Amino acid sequence: MAVSAIPTDGLVVFVKRACPTCTLIEQQLREVAQAVPDFRAVSQDDPQFPGGVQVIDDRELDASWLNNIESTPTLIRYTNGRESERVVGWDRHGWQRVTGLQDLGKDLPALRPG
Repeated sequence: MAVSAIPTDGLVVFVKRACPTCTLIEQQLREVAQAVPDFRAVSQDDPQFPGGVQVIDDRELDASWLNNIESTPTLIRYTNGRESERVVGWDRHGWQRVTGLQDLGKDLPALRPG
């Protein structure tokens, strides 16, 4: 995996299929991918997960290490090549704020740790 594949501007979510919270929000990840053109998923264990989203393979965990990822899911906004916002786990209000999608996850619990 080329760490340079992570966009310098936009949204990136670090996920893994083995994470119950990540599988819980798979549909929301697809919704973000449809609405936000600069959205990428960095998958730690399965380059096919999540389906319907542009995925960067991070099975070697290089990108996760460089971005100080301690749990999944972790949503990061990059602005001008620098991290400007981070939400760890599923926090509906945090995800809505960072993605700009006000209806995102309205049927999910408000909070769920990674």
